Amino acid sequence: MRFKSLAIVAALVLGLASSAFAGEKVTIKGSTTVLPIMQRAVEAFMKKHPDVTIEVSGGGSSNGIKALLDGTTDIAMASRQMKDKEVALASEKGIKATEIVIAFDAVVPIVNPANPVANLTADQLKGIYEGKITNWKEVGGNDAPIVVISRDTSSGTYETWEGKIMKGARVFPGALLQASSGAVLQAVSKNPKAIAYDGLGYVNDSVHAVKVDGVAGSAESAKSNTYKIARSLQIYVNGEPAGPTKALVEFILSPEGQKIVEETGFIKM
Repeated sequence: MRFKSLAIVAALVLGLASSAFAGEKVTIKGSTTVLPIMQRAVEAFMKKHPDVTIEVSGGGSSNGIKALLDGTTDIAMASRQMKDKEVALASEKGIKATEIVIAFDAVVPIVNPANPVANLTADQLKGIYEGKITNWKEVGGNDAPIVVISRDTSSGTYETWEGKIMKGARVFPGALLQASSGAVLQAVSKNPKAIAYDGLGYVNDSVHAVKVDGVAGSAESAKSNTYKIARSLQIYVNGEPAGPTKALVEFILSPEGQKIVEETGFIKM
């Protein structure tokens, strides 16, 4: 009888836990770099809290932050930090944008596996993206034109590249712009003449990662600051997170959530 009583109590506790956020909804928008982490985390979280409705979509860091400032998302995913003008606009609207870093990343130049180029200097990368270096033979590759692929300007990855590689210069108009990290990967995997850049978690065997100034992008080089294009990945919420939003944030920062970060190819806290 005692075991039966304990089982009933346990069932009641589990029932209360699963219904703690019953009927509540969380909306998440923003960075396509952060998207794989969030999708996996949400999937695991909803197994623990099946009564919560969570909607996740990409669109880029800038669009996610805009949605937070417009009040159309609970969580904004961002692969860059908020700009001063965005912080000022949030203040004007009475929004306290709270930054929560959930992972780290390295932005990695990628080429097609058929391309023999394995290392480029930061200056060479800048020259390629300015449109000043136009043939692979100029950087030790084959005699073939360089097809430059870049993220669009709403992307936090684009802004990281612009800040750390372009140094204020603009990506030249002839670059082919892609709207997501996945689209970048696919474009390079199909074109032997292409170069692009992507988050570390997206790099797989369909492309070849290029070293920058002799240093490969990795968890170790990003954390030690020996890799030039490292960055944090963060989410933004309005004020202090509460309810299911708080529970989801705590889950992502937990050992289980950080294991998901690693499994998706990014760098845990």
